[in-house]
Amino acid sequence: MKYTLKQLQVFLAVARHENISRAAAELHMSQSAASEALLNLEQGYAIPLFDRASNKLSLNATGHTVRKEAESLLAHCQHFEDLLHTHQSLGHIKVGASFTIGNHLATRYLAGYLGKYPEADVRLEIANTPEIVAKVLNYEVDIGMIEGEYQHRELELIPWRDDELVVFCAANHPLAEKKTLSTRDIREAAWILREPDSGARHTFDRAMAGLLSELNVYMEFMHNEAIKNAVESGLGIGCLSRIVLERNFANGDLVPLTLPRRDLRRSFYFVLPRQRYPIESVSYWMDTCRSVDT
Repeated sequence: MKYTLKQLQVFLAVARHENISRAAAELHMSQSAASEALLNLEQGYAIPLFDRASNKLSLNATGHTVRKEAESLLAHCQHFEDLLHTHQSLGHIKVGASFTIGNHLATRYLAGYLGKYPEADVRLEIANTPEIVAKVLNYEVDIGMIEGEYQHRELELIPWRDDELVVFCAANHPLAEKKTLSTRDIREAAWILREPDSGARHTFDRAMAGLLSELNVYMEFMHNEAIKNAVESGLGIGCLSRIVLERNFANGDLVPLTLPRRDLRRSFYFVLPRQRYPIESVSYWMDTCRSVDT
């Protein structure tokens, strides 16, 4: 393609004014730049588009034909640009969230976000941390929200909020009255945990350093609710985010257990492609999440 949109803009401005200097003034260009753009358009296709007489340029037959097509093309280009601006102003956004965040936190932020972007199409995709990271890297989502650090040279991790895992059991479990677990209790318990690739499992494994090979991992589930149900049924003890367990603790159907000298704290992060183009909706989504959590 030999022509540019700027050349077409100059061509149409000259066709309207029949004068280079007035066309240049309309486009906020120098007269020499406008003359060069028009000349390059004509020479690029070896066809004159104007009859030149003194300072007046009048469209010839070819110019009249080309003018109609140029106006149509530029109108489509303007419509495309307007569509891009409108998309941004509407606040459409695709959010990818790991299970704990997606199922227990992300929906809290919708009201605040939609308060600014009432017509926004907000799409939420929930998966485990590695899957969310993959979606961010493939630009399948605009922003990811994950549990724990995930190092990748093409990713930018932005700290968001703190979290803590809690070991728990059913209210009628033998350990419920004991409250604090000994090292022996930890070894002998039947553990019901998240799958190995999850953020929660990474935090748990790190906290259990030195004991991992001795643990009885009885069951593994991808979903928090499955773990809670299994623990409530008396099949073992679990370890999940306090966010997931708050209501159960308040109701008394599950009981928190203390592990001395085991650090179960972690952080949640926003994750973005490192070379991303700044998007207003993404920035406002992060601002909304932070403001709701403070």
